[in-house]
Amino acid sequence: MTVGQELLLVLAGLGAGVMNTVVGSGTLITFPALLAAGLPPVTANVVNNIGLAPGSLSGAVGYRDQVPPPPRRTLTLAAAAAVGAVAGALLLLTLPSTVFRAVAPALIGLAVLLAALQPRLNQALLVRHPAPSTRAAVPLTLAVLLTSVYGGYFGAGQGVLLFACMSILMREPLQQVNGLKNTLQAVDNTVSALIFSCTAHVNWTAALLLASGATAGGQIGARAGRRLSATALRVIVVAVGLAGLVHLARG
Repeated sequence: MTVGQELLLVLAGLGAGVMNTVVGSGTLITFPALLAAGLPPVTANVVNNIGLAPGSLSGAVGYRDQVPPPPRRTLTLAAAAAVGAVAGALLLLTLPSTVFRAVAPALIGLAVLLAALQPRLNQALLVRHPAPSTRAAVPLTLAVLLTSVYGGYFGAGQGVLLFACMSILMREPLQQVNGLKNTLQAVDNTVSALIFSCTAHVNWTAALLLASGATAGGQIGARAGRRLSATALRVIVVAVGLAGLVHLARG
């Protein structure tokens, strides 16, 4: 690996760390960078997951005071994220990547639509259920589980998809939704990274370069993201989701 390729991975990790904390989809930066550095697709996918895990943890720590109560809900959703991550990692080790790559554009497209329509959908839900309802607990847990399976397998656009689902099913302000999303994404990335570290071939040089940039990016993203209004955050989600949709459709 050349010095230029090493610098590329550090910068890609930095950008992805910022993007993942603010909204998600950092993989859309790092995965192409890993391929450009000469890594095979499956190895790049594994390295990407391991390299971005420290950035996810960094961003979650930076957003920790935005995680809404109750703690019991957070623990339940974190458990669902961990189970999904295990399932996704095992799928990557047993199935061809084309399976999830084929449905990724549709998933991201759905996420963009949900994020764009979130205010109207929330208003409709408030009309039907003015008081907070416990009925959303099961759909929310299922949404976290399924998006975490996708995150453990490939993960491009997972943050957008998870944020969109949570913003529909939760009543909390979007900054708090994003805080919980960052926590769950950190659980997902860390669990799948641990599995890959023990079972897959890892280019540790590339992973460490990516991780160094992602860790710094997570802190930068936490500081920047907290200053965004709900409208600005939603606009960024939609814009990043559309960019990811175009990228995956072309790829």
